[in-house]
Amino acid sequence: MSAAFACLRRPSKRRRDAPDHALPSSKQPLMAIPDASAASSWASAATPGADGASSSSSSSSSASSSPSASARTVHFFVRATDSKTIAMHAAQDDTIGAVLDHLAASGYGRDLRLLYGGRQLASETTLAALRLPPDSTLHLAARLRSTQYPEAWQLGSHIAATAAAAESEDATTAASACSLDELVKEFILCAHRAKNHGRSRPDAQTDPRATGDLASEYLDIFLQAGAAIALVRLYLSKSSFCRTYADRAIRCFVATDPSALPPDVLQVTTPVLLEFCRLLSGAVGKKDLLYRACRSSLASVLCSPSWLPPPMDSPAGLIGQVLPFAGETMEVILDGLASVSMMVSPLDLEEFSNFFKMLCKEAHIWIGNDGPMPKNMYDRESEHDETWIWRLHTMSADMLKRVDECLKRLEMDLSLSSESIGVMEGQTIWAARSHILTVLTQLDSISMIYEDVAHNLRLVLFAHKAPLNALVRCSKRNEHLYWLTKHKNLLCFEARRNLVFMMLPEGKDDFGELHEMLIDRSHLLDESFEYITQAKQNELRGGLFMEFKNEEATGPGVLREWFCLVCQALFSPKQVLFSPCPEDKRRFYLNETSAVDPLHLKYFTFAGRIIGLALMHKVQVGVVLDRTLFLHLAGRSITLEDIAVADPVKYASCKKILEMDAAEIDNLYLTFSRGDHQLGSQRIIDLCPGGQDISVNIWNRDQYIDLLVKNTFVDSISDQLNHFTKGFSDILVNPLRRKEFFEFLDLEDLDKLLGGSNNTINVQDWRSHSIQWLQRKRSPDYLVLEGTLY
Repeated sequence: MSAAFACLRRPSKRRRDAPDHALPSSKQPLMAIPDASAASSWASAATPGADGASSSSSSSSSASSSPSASARTVHFFVRATDSKTIAMHAAQDDTIGAVLDHLAASGYGRDLRLLYGGRQLASETTLAALRLPPDSTLHLAARLRSTQYPEAWQLGSHIAATAAAAESEDATTAASACSLDELVKEFILCAHRAKNHGRSRPDAQTDPRATGDLASEYLDIFLQAGAAIALVRLYLSKSSFCRTYADRAIRCFVATDPSALPPDVLQVTTPVLLEFCRLLSGAVGKKDLLYRACRSSLASVLCSPSWLPPPMDSPAGLIGQVLPFAGETMEVILDGLASVSMMVSPLDLEEFSNFFKMLCKEAHIWIGNDGPMPKNMYDRESEHDETWIWRLHTMSADMLKRVDECLKRLEMDLSLSSESIGVMEGQTIWAARSHILTVLTQLDSISMIYEDVAHNLRLVLFAHKAPLNALVRCSKRNEHLYWLTKHKNLLCFEARRNLVFMMLPEGKDDFGELHEMLIDRSHLLDESFEYITQAKQNELRGGLFMEFKNEEATGPGVLREWFCLVCQALFSPKQVLFSPCPEDKRRFYLNETSAVDPLHLKYFTFAGRIIGLALMHKVQVGVVLDRTLFLHLAGRSITLEDIAVADPVKYASCKKILEMDAAEIDNLYLTFSRGDHQLGSQRIIDLCPGGQDISVNIWNRDQYIDLLVKNTFVDSISDQLNHFTKGFSDILVNPLRRKEFFEFLDLEDLDKLLGGSNNTINVQDWRSHSIQWLQRKRSPDYLVLEGTLY
């Protein structure tokens, strides 16, 4: 507007139970124009620079002494939708649209209209063109609209009117506000019914977003009717009764009870929650409980799969609206990290994670497949249109700096004692600090947006390997630490082992009762095969309980013995399922001739489950896997160097071919094919289409060796590999994370988990440690064991 509005609100001369515009059966408001003396006094009070103690006559004389100022200013009254009268004065060249914008900014909602003399005033009309008599009264009314959702508009307007009426009533008699929460719940159920009805529409089958549009339109009506603004204004009133009723009504949108807020409506509440957060943040402050509840619910909804209306569907637009609230949550987390205890509330940590998951997801959508943004795009001095780019980068820099300080403090704690003692004795304290890993997880997501953040994060982790390993070793189950595979070389074996154990089930606490087995030793493999293959995945993930027939012993020791016996029988060459490596009889790879057994594929599934269950129960079965099988489980390709242990003869032959000159290779008369012997018969397998007609020479020998290795150790046993992999994945908490499971490990790590150590036991060291432990525990068994130890 060309001139600032000045407004004064005066109470209405008569009170109604609710504003007329919200009640379907109510009458039109009276066109009451205040008397001249009252109008003159209100205009005098509203004029800037007027003396409040002056009389109306002095105001009139002052106005007459400055005719130019009076000619430029229009004084008038507005009868608002809440039955209150607002005294206003504005410049003559201001338009009706500017007046409506000012009233909307004052909390009267959108889509309103002004009436004078029984007709609606056009928004582009200036006040000068209207030639209003002095102290005229305009009437504010809701815009009449043709809509296919009359019920939603009627109910939304009724909620706004009820809240406005409660605000204008006496503090002790605001009875109209008692039903606000029920009205809001009724509105939510209307949106729920509309969405269910929308699913039956023909276009809902081809466009699932159609039902989201329908429910979102209902909630948009809630905002356009001014219900959100009216509820916040009621919450800001001085009456404790009004604040309580408004609080209950607003919390209907942050309810966790599905009966109060159905999940399908919860998915589209983002615009409403954003509006509540905007209105409350500037009015009540960051520590207000209602505001914090709305902000937390907003973060949760944004993090979950939700539908957004078109204005918020663009990543840049959504990030710009959410970033201020994410920044507030980040400040809470950083303040906690800067404290002496470095403790953070779990609820604040969850809200922080939800906000930044959404921000990173939308930023990745905005970037596309171009990778991290170059530094010139988020330099503070750059003139990029998207200001959220450098704002998010600044926030990430602050987070990284604070995490660096925390890791330095943790490293000082570790330096006061040895690493092993410090971590083991203070394991509870270190586990309580695992929220630092959560902040690092969000920084890793941001590092895929900004190239310098990735570099700086790597430097921080490298500089503080000791506290990083201590945090990972003592961390409890966390499904968001897969990003640490990129920094596997910074982690010790114990840290990597804890990460893979997080991906395995914990046992009956997760999945219910134990899977019970009663095994006859004389039919060990057959009965174990039936028990394991016929069990469902969740039954196996719950853990095993077994006992041998006609034996009383049970417990972990018996289960460990069963694992070892089953693996000995399963990996025996007599079963023709696995072949031992020539130079390491404990190491096995898949036998391509296993097809002689018609049940061989089911047995490979059984073998995969047994290996997974052994890792889950932390049992070392004395059997280790060859590198070729390990690489297949990890989803990596197999090269010539990887087959050196499994097939040293083929490895040596291939190496020799690579060293030959052209004439020597030609004299071998090799083609792109290989011979295969099975069940006493021989067949020729082409390594590529028409391989028998393609000769190997010095130019294509590398390709020949690659195809030979791939065909021998992958293609020819693909069915066996797939069934073994499927059986192992059945045991993982998330079978889709199998590759990440093996990315955390090297082959040597898996050897330790399955086969243990090859080192012999030092009896003297064992004896001394056992005595020290018994003395420290003051065990009553010490006297009994003393003679045995000595």
